[in-house]
Amino acid sequence: MSHQESKVLRVESLARVEGEGALHLRLQNGEVAEARLKIYEPPRFFEAFLRGRSYTEPPDITSRVCGICPVAYQMSACRAIENACGIVVDGQLAALRRLLYCGEWIESQTLHIYLLHAPDFLGADSVIDLARTHRAHVERGLALKQTGNALMELLGGRAIHPINVRLGGFHRVPTKAELRPLAERLRRAQEHAEATVRWVAGFDFPDAALDNELLALAEPGTYAIDSGTPTAMAAPGTAGLPADSDRALPTRTFPLHEFPDHVAETQVPHSTALHSRLDGNRHLTGTLARYAISGRWLPVGVRQAAQEAGLGDPREGAVCRNPFRSIIVRAIEVRYAVGEALRLIDAYEPPPRPYVDVPARAGTGHGATEAPRGLLYHRYTLDTDGTVTEAALVPPTAQNQAAIEQDLRRAVQERLDAGPGPTDAELTTLCERTIRNHDPCISCSTHFLDLTVARD
Repeated sequence: MSHQESKVLRVESLARVEGEGALHLRLQNGEVAEARLKIYEPPRFFEAFLRGRSYTEPPDITSRVCGICPVAYQMSACRAIENACGIVVDGQLAALRRLLYCGEWIESQTLHIYLLHAPDFLGADSVIDLARTHRAHVERGLALKQTGNALMELLGGRAIHPINVRLGGFHRVPTKAELRPLAERLRRAQEHAEATVRWVAGFDFPDAALDNELLALAEPGTYAIDSGTPTAMAAPGTAGLPADSDRALPTRTFPLHEFPDHVAETQVPHSTALHSRLDGNRHLTGTLARYAISGRWLPVGVRQAAQEAGLGDPREGAVCRNPFRSIIVRAIEVRYAVGEALRLIDAYEPPPRPYVDVPARAGTGHGATEAPRGLLYHRYTLDTDGTVTEAALVPPTAQNQAAIEQDLRRAVQERLDAGPGPTDAELTTLCERTIRNHDPCISCSTHFLDLTVARD
């Protein structure tokens, strides 16, 4: 394309992403004039479904938002409602919740690594094609995913949309004997997780760097999964900060109940998902943000694996801002989740009751956990008998959409500047690959639509 030409590229359906979306790209005079990630799935109206329901219902209802990460929705809902009711779940019940969440991290991150993302690096159109040339690797990925599913089945009652979670804990808790076979399976999964890190670290990664603020939960002393304080890391090159993109930058925190004051949602015409801004700035949540903010609290063996994989030492301020290398960080998180699940099982003692009572009371509660794709926030307002009068869900993909669009503009502009002019097919491949780096869960994000009806 010459610098005098204009072109519009439309990708009507994106491949290998969770959900359905499209891309609109407009090029003019050698510049990217517009890049829009179009999320066109119908709005889900979950927040409207929740109004008027009993306060005991959101954990089960919101788990239906996503079949890949239902635990994230259940846990965020439980934490928010328990917060509204003044109840804190701790001890072995909290440990079991974290163990269930580890199962979701293992199965979801493994699904993305092997079935969606790895084909990009190995020249395959799909995991079916990948299995023809890398069968042993794909079988290893499926075995890892099945281990995560097994954790969810035992603790959650089933792998998809678990039914054993309730306010205050679980309907039923496992015995030590029931967890023993899972521990044996997890020890085998550890070898698969270690091999996964080594495998993806050998991929060929294009140079790229994101310049967004990063947002994740942080819980000093541990790698945040099921709780924590919202923590933001400044963007490179802002407010006089160095433009070096691979070092940790200053962070700031804010109480979870102030989340709506810092993360503002707005509607855009081309998407049924809202766009979010963190204190007026583009931000990114998810794997790269978690590693940047909490990586220094990973266990020694996991940090060493990260260094050997080329991510540097997070204790010394190493940060990964290359979205293509996010597949390595996901593999590190799988390894961590397998080890954490083993630790929790080894320390497990059945609690005297499977749940603590959560009496209804009027109030507003806030809850957030780290879904595989990033920080997931829930807010509920209850009246005196526990009826939900207001509900708000802020999923990670909706928060990330503006950052993904900015990353698309960066990737396409760099390709245009490199010359010669790329074909439409080359641009389509580049854009799809750039989007898949962020593992968007598009179905999760379509949770709201403003409707205005004008009648004459």
